[in-house]
Amino acid sequence: MSPLRKSWLTMTLGFGVAILALGAALLVQDARHGWPFTRHHGQAVTAAQAPDAAVSDSPRSGAARTTVKIDSSKLTQLGVQFEMVRREPLGRSGRYPVVITPDERRLSHIHTRVAGWVERLHVNTGDSVRPGVALASVFSQELFASQTEYLAARQRSAAIPGSAVQSAGRTRLKVLGLNDNDIDLLERSGTVQRLITITSPRTGIVLRRGVTVGTAVDPSTELMTIADLSQVWAIAEIPESDASGIAVGSRGMLQFAGLQRGTTDAAVEFIYPTLTERTRTVRVRFAIDNSAAALRPGVYGVVSFASSTHDALTVPRDSIVDTGESQHVFLRTGDGALEPRTVKVGARLADRVEILEGVVAGDEVVTSGVFLIDSESRLRASGAGPAHAGHSRSSAPEEAAPNGELPANSEHSNHGG
Repeated sequence: MSPLRKSWLTMTLGFGVAILALGAALLVQDARHGWPFTRHHGQAVTAAQAPDAAVSDSPRSGAARTTVKIDSSKLTQLGVQFEMVRREPLGRSGRYPVVITPDERRLSHIHTRVAGWVERLHVNTGDSVRPGVALASVFSQELFASQTEYLAARQRSAAIPGSAVQSAGRTRLKVLGLNDNDIDLLERSGTVQRLITITSPRTGIVLRRGVTVGTAVDPSTELMTIADLSQVWAIAEIPESDASGIAVGSRGMLQFAGLQRGTTDAAVEFIYPTLTERTRTVRVRFAIDNSAAALRPGVYGVVSFASSTHDALTVPRDSIVDTGESQHVFLRTGDGALEPRTVKVGARLADRVEILEGVVAGDEVVTSGVFLIDSESRLRASGAGPAHAGHSRSSAPEEAAPNGELPANSEHSNHGG
């Protein structure tokens, strides 16, 4: 046998032995549950849930909790604290952002009724205008031809004043944008008007000019936007949780930085029916007199509402466990057990929450360590027995005492609420 062939056989045999040794090591590791990607982890989760398949540990199953009883000394070790539900005056003191916008009822969008080209512009953005002031002059081939046809028809029917032909021609010119004065001038002069003049329908400010000289336009083209700013809207953004306390007619105090007008007292005129999804706020509208032209669209400010104080039951914010579909607290009962109690919450303040239903004044609720207690309650409800601190449950968990009290040798890690 050649030396090259002998060397190749030796390498092949060595590689095969290494593969066999690796396979044997993996089998031993798997048998000992030490293989990091083994199926046993999935089986362990299933086993933990097996005692009660109807109980879910997901946040949607807010009812999957049970009363737990923990020795008072152990509660102290875990840092669990309690506070009584108390009744206290509750009032609204929030300040909310507000922005000035034009009153949409006082806006005019200027269009032409014919297709053509802008030959002259008589105003610019920011100019003040009055009704009848010329805004732009437009040449229209269609309107030029219609005037020519009207004069010819009028000459043919000159012997019959007020004939149907003249009436129809006059109506057509009005539809195309000429007014009675323009048509009377056309009849007197007998000369076709080359340009049609677009005039302002109201007193106001030119907020936007959308065309320049030479722009081709048609009835869909917005030439300008004119706004009467003698009255403006103030739009406030109210958080969803506070919006329920505000109604049409509620009085608000508006203040705008940098203005000398101080505060403005105004009533809510309208509450928009939809929620702003990005900010989760409700838009509230005020109508404000702006005869002095001090408020410009885009100015920011704040609004605060007159406080309406009422007595309410409150608990600390940290005592509430919110599953997304329901909220509950852990109530200490007469025998020292901790009972999950579903509550209905109201206003949310900086550090406390109003409780509408579920508890009464004098009840004791968990305020610190609540999530540790909640985890234990869900674990007991699943039938998996008490949790252990610092390590996962053993394959043969301890049985819970019949009254739900933790066994004496059980320990918890303090996760704190």
